[in-house]
Amino acid sequence: MRRRLALAVALSLLPAVSRAAAPAPIVTCIETAASVYRLPPAVILILLSVEDGSLGRISRNTNQTVDIGPMQVNSIWVPAVAKHWDASPRDTYAALRDDFCANVEAGTWILRQAMDEAHGDFWGGVGFYHSHDPSYQADYLRKVLRQTLRLQALASRQTTHQTPAGG
Repeated sequence: MRRRLALAVALSLLPAVSRAAAPAPIVTCIETAASVYRLPPAVILILLSVEDGSLGRISRNTNQTVDIGPMQVNSIWVPAVAKHWDASPRDTYAALRDDFCANVEAGTWILRQAMDEAHGDFWGGVGFYHSHDPSYQADYLRKVLRQTLRLQALASRQTTHQTPAGG
């Protein structure tokens, strides 16, 4: 229960996510993906915040790919995700774009692949989630660290300003 409350508080701090759908289904999607792929829910929240995507959002990249939805899953992953889901690339693209839970499941699956590729190096896996280019990784990891510290400070302020029940 305490973890679920902390997740809900953290979600309320993410404007793009909190607009996407009601908090309970979002929390369930994140917790389920985290459990299935053996990752902390907090890292999914942080990546959602860093990526700053939203349902229906397609962001064009300079390398002729696009990033899709809340976790900004790169279109280069569509064939692999389609195979993982046993779905067509067209249906996969639409789900990544329009379904929060599908996007989070795919993004978390991709993160798990990156973690495995990094042989247990957590930060190496987070870097691989974004890119295999060391300079892009370094920039992304700085963004992740900044966002982690920002969300931690916001959550700390929010919990210290709450009054106890009945008081």
